[in-house]
Amino acid sequence: MPPTDAGTHTAATAPSTDTGANPGARTAESSTGAGTDSEDTLDLRLPDELIALLAEEADIGGDGSRREDATPPFSVTTTDDDLLDHVRDWGPIATPVGVFHLVPVHIERDLPLISRWMNDPAVAEFWELAGPQTVTEEHLRTQLTGDGRSVPCLGALEGTPMSYWEIYRADLDPLARHYPARPHDTGIHLLIGRVADRGRGLGSTLLRAVADLALDKRPACARVVAEPDLRNTPSVAAFLSAGFRFSAEVDLPAKRAALMVRDRSLRDLL
Repeated sequence: MPPTDAGTHTAATAPSTDTGANPGARTAESSTGAGTDSEDTLDLRLPDELIALLAEEADIGGDGSRREDATPPFSVTTTDDDLLDHVRDWGPIATPVGVFHLVPVHIERDLPLISRWMNDPAVAEFWELAGPQTVTEEHLRTQLTGDGRSVPCLGALEGTPMSYWEIYRADLDPLARHYPARPHDTGIHLLIGRVADRGRGLGSTLLRAVADLALDKRPACARVVAEPDLRNTPSVAAFLSAGFRFSAEVDLPAKRAALMVRDRSLRDLL
């Protein structure tokens, strides 16, 4: 998954939760980090055996008889985000810099803009998705046709798209192999796309807003996590300013990262 860069310096988010950005390091970084990881969150799929079992259970009633109204074969709905409590319905949130809204990506509409951002040298350094639009398109489609454990979104500030986000289930991500994950941990990847919006503290403000939004909309989630590259000090600083705490240094396949955590229990204190 892309790193999560808060955009205080760069404007990228990778497959993990990093304020720098490097799609290659996505599993280990947030949207603002950098790196490349073959164990990308987006590559994970529900096992065929589990899908078959769910299909069978859906068709058989509690008394063991086959339900007449049973829907034929179970399948994981593409672009569904049930695993993240319907990000598409989270709605706008008021922030000190204006009304902010996470809008799930629509490839036909958003690909040119996101691809342009990915080709910005400051972003490409961490996300590693520079190149023709097909590179970014493949990255987006992998998420959109998955089981909903990672949802790519545009971040619109006062109605203007200015950032790219990936909200994902960190506990279902390869990142979980590298830290003591808890059920429903939510990860964030962030990329500030517009150059004019970088270096102004927007990354910290929006990271705090989105982290709090995730905690509000996901009652089962006790923590929001991110894993910026340790070398990306502006990104780490942005997370700290956004109410995240430094938890540990973790060695990920594509980088050594700072595990950043925003706890529900501490949200009013940090």
